[in-house]
Amino acid sequence: MEYDNEKRLLTKARQGDVQAFEELSEEHYAKVYNICYRMLNNPDDAVEQAQEAFIKAFRYIKDFKGNCSFSTWLYRIATNTCLDFIRKNKNKHNISIEQETYEDITIKDRLVSDLPGPEKIAETNAQKAAIKEAMAKMSEKNRIIIVLRDFMGLSYEQVAETLETPVGTVKSRISRARAELRDLLCQGKEHLFTDYVK
Repeated sequence: MEYDNEKRLLTKARQGDVQAFEELSEEHYAKVYNICYRMLNNPDDAVEQAQEAFIKAFRYIKDFKGNCSFSTWLYRIATNTCLDFIRKNKNKHNISIEQETYEDITIKDRLVSDLPGPEKIAETNAQKAAIKEAMAKMSEKNRIIIVLRDFMGLSYEQVAETLETPVGTVKSRISRARAELRDLLCQGKEHLFTDYVK
């Protein structure tokens, strides 16, 4: 979205224009959903919390000062919404790791089929499942920093703005978060991640 158009829509949204806010939301929905999905590992929860994040954004858009980009402000709201959800549901154990399926064929089906390269497909699927499982076990602070930096591809500066943390702190936290993820991935699964653990 062009900066001038975003600025115009923001001005209208601040005045309570729902349609202008919906246009802004459409532009950023996929990334907000992606943050929620990576944080919660559950598509239903991700949809629900992404919607909750946009509701909060609309409710507080008059307070948006423009000190950072609109997208960064949205990512901050989505991050905090997910963290609140995780804390409220910590004892319910309902943040699940769903089984990966590709083209409606499960991992098991791929292993017994005659498709070319089943070993590679199985290994890739196993790696993805292991990463999801490890992400679910990570501390909240480390998980969100991995999501923002490594999955969303935000710069150090964008992560710092999103988390309202100095860039130096972000860099050290990313280092610690990657170390935690690496340790979790290597617990009994070294054979899957030979490229990651050298």
